[in-house]
Amino acid sequence: MSTSEQPPVDDATAPRFGPGRVVRDGLSRSPSSAVTYRLLDLLLGESMRLGDRLPGERALAEELGVGRSAVREGISALEVLGVVETRAGSGTYLRSSTSELLPSTLSWSLLMDQDRTIELNVVRGALERSAAQLAALTATAEQKDELRRLVAAQRAAADDRESYVAADVAFHRVLAEIGGNGLVGELLATTRTLLRVWFDRAVDNREDIDRAIREHEEIARAVAAGDAVAAGEAMEQHMETAAERIQREDPRSD
Repeated sequence: MSTSEQPPVDDATAPRFGPGRVVRDGLSRSPSSAVTYRLLDLLLGESMRLGDRLPGERALAEELGVGRSAVREGISALEVLGVVETRAGSGTYLRSSTSELLPSTLSWSLLMDQDRTIELNVVRGALERSAAQLAALTATAEQKDELRRLVAAQRAAADDRESYVAADVAFHRVLAEIGGNGLVGELLATTRTLLRVWFDRAVDNREDIDRAIREHEEIARAVAAGDAVAAGEAMEQHMETAAERIQREDPRSD
């Protein structure tokens, strides 16, 4: 993408990188990786909207204080993610809305940074614990039966990876729904989606699957008894073993 292929950018209206957006997480990165992160910061900011054109390559290079080759590599990475598209003779445009961008950019960040995966596991654990406690306090007889049914479905599907994963996800989704806090459910759905690449790798071991099912049984039992403390503790234990499995399957931990 050469400068001649892009129309002049109006510097007065082009989105800008604020002073606080130059460094990300305090980490030292390669120029192209750093540029990509900073471009993502721009795209997730309030100044960019679906269909907006990014500033020209030269303007971005000057703004970021890097070479134009680093900018090209960063934009190429965003194209692979489906975040932007480059149109010959026109420029580079944002192709997703901010709400659609967030899961994608976080997923890419998690793939790049092991520490982010660890942090997300902690966030998910806290949310899941809250969901279990809320469920224990509010579950109806029918909802308790549904949790038990989903545990039974997991056990029946222990040798069928796809069916087991579906029953596992359904158990956590229903548990969050029982609590009645929609925001907790939405946040949990997002964290599970972001961790899915590692979660899928961690369900090939039958011993791990059997342990997860036993942990689900403990959670369902505590919810059925209306014991919020026990439900929270059972979920906390489950999240600890789940995090261990994910980290074990993460090739970056070698």
